[in-house]
Amino acid sequence: MRHIFSCPLRWSDMDAFGHVNNAVFVRYLEEARIDFMFRLAPGDGSPSFSGGSVVARHEIDYLRPLVHRHEPVTIETRVTKISAASLTVAYEVKDADQIYVRASTMVVPYDLDKGRPRRITDEERAVLETYMDDSAEKAVAV
Repeated sequence: MRHIFSCPLRWSDMDAFGHVNNAVFVRYLEEARIDFMFRLAPGDGSPSFSGGSVVARHEIDYLRPLVHRHEPVTIETRVTKISAASLTVAYEVKDADQIYVRASTMVVPYDLDKGRPRRITDEERAVLETYMDDSAEKAVAV
């Protein structure tokens, strides 16, 4: 399963070359990741996915330029790795017929009160596993 986020393009996202600036894509990924994580958060008072998280790493492959238009771009998000205290989220920024960016982010859950990283809970792991798709990582490893 993948999380689908519809990301609007803003005129200010363009650079001097007339396409979305490379740094703006990091903001797009952040918007998709936050939408993904907040949608995972249960509304029943569960502490899962509450508190904070920090980004430990980004990897981005820019495949083709994205120019301004009125239609939003789609960002598909999935989980490719879950460890004891981090997870890796992969993205494709795309339209139906082309991919502009492939990227991944290593996210570390963070306890804001204690000021330090924390472990992923069993409840969080169970939810994250429903979005697990490590096929891209396996293909690279072969």
